[in-house]
Amino acid sequence: MNATITKTAITTDDLLSHLQGHRNLTRRTIEAFPEKEFFNHSLGGMRTFAEMIMELLGIAAPGVQEIVSGKSAPLVEHVDHENSKAKMLQLWDEATAQINVLWPQISEARFQENITLFGMYEGTVWSSLFYFIDNEIHHRGQGYVYLRSLGIEPPAFYER
Repeated sequence: MNATITKTAITTDDLLSHLQGHRNLTRRTIEAFPEKEFFNHSLGGMRTFAEMIMELLGIAAPGVQEIVSGKSAPLVEHVDHENSKAKMLQLWDEATAQINVLWPQISEARFQENITLFGMYEGTVWSSLFYFIDNEIHHRGQGYVYLRSLGIEPPAFYER
């Protein structure tokens, strides 16, 4: 009798916890910005942190929604934030809650399936989710540079 043994390095619940830990840290990074600088400060021609956060809002929850539904949607990187950091935090929290609701609807087998997100990004479900995390870490790092340039200590990166 041949048995197939599947080894899992991380469970789907662990991956969600990891993702949400990063989202929590990014939220605290947003909070650390003074209102004006959140929307206006940039260095070296990079986008403002608010623009980066809009990109992240356009990817994570809509991407998980697309993974669950299988229905492609365009990538939308602009949100109506009313020039308010509080509004951006509200949108961030709503996206986080949406991810928590959608996540249990992704089956174990689905993580191995090939998909095309937003009609243009090909990969597996798990590689797409890793991209969401990697992209967020990248932009949060840029936010850390901005905060330091403003004389503000960013949140400890390891406190997720």
